[in-house]
Amino acid sequence: MRRIASCCIALLLVACGKPGDKPADETVGEAPAMDQAPAAPAALSLADLAGTWDVRALTESGDSTVVAFQMEATGNEDGWTLKFPKRDPIPLRVSVDGDSLVTEAGPYESVLRKGVQVTTRTVTRLEGDRMIGTTVAKYESGPNPEIRLRFEGTRAP
Repeated sequence: MRRIASCCIALLLVACGKPGDKPADETVGEAPAMDQAPAAPAALSLADLAGTWDVRALTESGDSTVVAFQMEATGNEDGWTLKFPKRDPIPLRVSVDGDSLVTEAGPYESVLRKGVQVTTRTVTRLEGDRMIGTTVAKYESGPNPEIRLRFEGTRAP
């Protein structure tokens, strides 16, 4: 009985102890305190993206390419374009939000729906030497007025 009472008292003392009362060796390899925010990802610079990119828009599942094109990127917000085969370049509006590039284009005639105007908004991140992200295409008419696509880009040789 004394042994049970001693164990209960010891457990009570451990449970009621202050967080700062931990032995020194328990803090090794410990995760940061909950009140500390994780480190923010490095901010993206438009200069990091300057150049020509070969881009594919894929189905959300990523099992097939819907459309391929080139994206011309400058080191600032001016002069960015989409270049579809056998079409005039389409100007892009660009901005950076933390570690993400946001591009908007249109309205312009859809490559996928002849005669239908589309506006696109893409959010991408630079992962190594690739751009990875998502595109939302909003059509002015027709079935499925909005579709979502995966976006993958690599630097053109």
